[in-house]
Order: sequence, then structure tokens, then C-alpha cells
Amino acid sequence: MNNTLSSYTPSNSSYSNSLKKLTFETWAQQWADKRWVIFLAAVFLVSVPVFFEAPLVRLFPGLSLALTGGWLGLSLFLGSRPATQRWGDLLFGFTWTWMAGSIYWGWFRWEPLLHLPIEAIGLPLVVVGFAKGWGKLGHWFYLGSLFGTAMTDLYFYLVDLIPHWRRLMLVEPNLTQPIFQSAVAQMQTPSGMSWAIVLVVILLTVGSVPLLSRQLHWWAFGGAVLSTLLVDGLFWLVATAA
Repeated sequence: MNNTLSSYTPSNSSYSNSLKKLTFETWAQQWADKRWVIFLAAVFLVSVPVFFEAPLVRLFPGLSLALTGGWLGLSLFLGSRPATQRWGDLLFGFTWTWMAGSIYWGWFRWEPLLHLPIEAIGLPLVVVGFAKGWGKLGHWFYLGSLFGTAMTDLYFYLVDLIPHWRRLMLVEPNLTQPIFQSAVAQMQTPSGMSWAIVLVVILLTVGSVPLLSRQLHWWAFGGAVLSTLLVDGLFWLVATAA
């Protein structure tokens, strides 16, 4: 009798595992189909470097760059499974923003002129992806993040904050307060405020219009663009509090 019952155990266990797998895959796919979830995921992935990558890359740039391989491997793994394909796609785009951030802030942060070219390191992959018809969600996320970076850098050039950038990257953390105060004073001039308003309007427009679409990749793009306002706002708070 016991032997008879035990013969059903593997079958029941296998069924239970299959059910759990099916439940997880169904859950993952259903969430990936929701536009607002993709939007929030894009916002999160742009904001992550502010809280995690920035301090990591300053102390351990090599480790931060090495993590690119982990992100890439995870994105390819998720992308190979139908239920998590969209998450892998989105993470694939994030991988290149992480790699670019690690390279620039790890070894070239004192030279603002190199910031945008290094952040654009993933553009060849975007071109290839669009030509081959794969990675649309991740590529549009990457482009949204890059556009936001370009707008922020443009503001620094227009308001002549580049000298402050260079000095901040060269001094010890306990000596940054006067530099922050000088930068904030320059941002609060009529010219600084005017350009800030112009660029905020551009970011709001470029980030919001894609949300009128029902296609997920536009929501990833819009989330990445609009999250620039969140990140820049955090930097503004840090600068004014200094």
C-alpha cells in the first residue's frame, strides 16, 4: 500500500512544480502587458543609478563595470523565455545605460565633454536592433534615457555650469559646498531660470506625448524621459541643501 502511494509522489510533485511555474509565468506576462507597469519600471531603472550605481562607481568602478555582464546575462535569460521576454528586453536597454555610467563616472567624470559621447555608446546596437526588428522595448528605453541626459547636459552648457562640474569632480566631498552654492546662484539668475523652464517644457512634452500611444515601447520611452525630471529634481535639492 505504501509503495503504491509513494509511486504517485513524483507525479504530484512534478504537477505542483509545473503549476507554480505556470502561475509565475502567467503573472509575469500579465504584468508586462500593462502600460503603466512598463512606465514605472522605466522610471525605476533610470532612477536606480542615482541611489545605487553612483556611490558604487565612485568607490569601486571596476566592480560597477563588471556588473554590466550580470545585467546582460539576466536580460538575455529573461528575454529567452516567452513569459518574461519583455522584462528581458527592457533590462537589455538598461544594461547599456549602466555600462556607460560605469565607464564615465568611474574614469572620465572630470571631463564633461566626454559625458554624452560615452552615454551614447549603445547607439550602434540600437541601430542594429531597429534594422533587425528586435529589442524595441529596451532600445526605446535607452533612447529615452539618452535624450534626458542630453537635455540635462545642454542645460549645463547653456547656463555655463561646466566649470562647476569640473571642480566638483576634482575636490574632496567636504569641499563641495562652495561650488554647489555658486552653481545654484547661477541657476537662479534670469537666464538660468528661463532655460530651466524651456527644458522642463521640452521634457514634459517629449515624455508625455508617447503616453497617448497604446504601444509598450512608447511608454518605456516616455517613462525614461520623464524620470529625468525626477533625477534632476533630486540633484537640485542636494545642491540647494549644500
